[in-house]
Amino acid sequence: MAVAIRLSRGGAKKRPYYRIVVSDSRSSRDGKYLEQIGTYNPMMPKDSGERVKLDEDRARHWLSVGAQPSDRVHRFLDAAGILERAPKNNPKKGEPGEAAKERAEEKAAKEAEAAEAAKAAEEEAKAEAEAPAEEAAEEAPAEEAAAEEATEDKGE
Repeated sequence: MAVAIRLSRGGAKKRPYYRIVVSDSRSSRDGKYLEQIGTYNPMMPKDSGERVKLDEDRARHWLSVGAQPSDRVHRFLDAAGILERAPKNNPKKGEPGEAAKERAEEKAAKEAEAAEAAKAAEEEAKAEAEAPAEEAAEEAPAEEAAAEEATEDKGE
């Protein structure tokens, strides 16, 4: 008989609560177990001591008779200093998926187009601002001359 140390789920919907149990590996997840050696409440804060409770003596006993811990229970045992766990390396963990990469490329392309359009509009605005300034400079002497004539007419 293969013995496993694993989690058995309890609690309400969306409010999980787990028992750390020793069971036959062929039994169902929440089914019959040989012994409960602890509890795990994922709803508690990570730094809380109540999050994982483990009977270390019983865990050592079951490990000595050949019980195999699940990955999550193995982490708990490593944190308690009972069983050493080699850290796993997943270099692609933080990398986005294929669809996310495509969306990012499309977004970058749209932003580049928008930046080019804004730059072109800015250049157009500069060109338009310079042209009226030249026209205004040509009109200004004509306006000054008209103003001088009006003052001369009043003075006579």
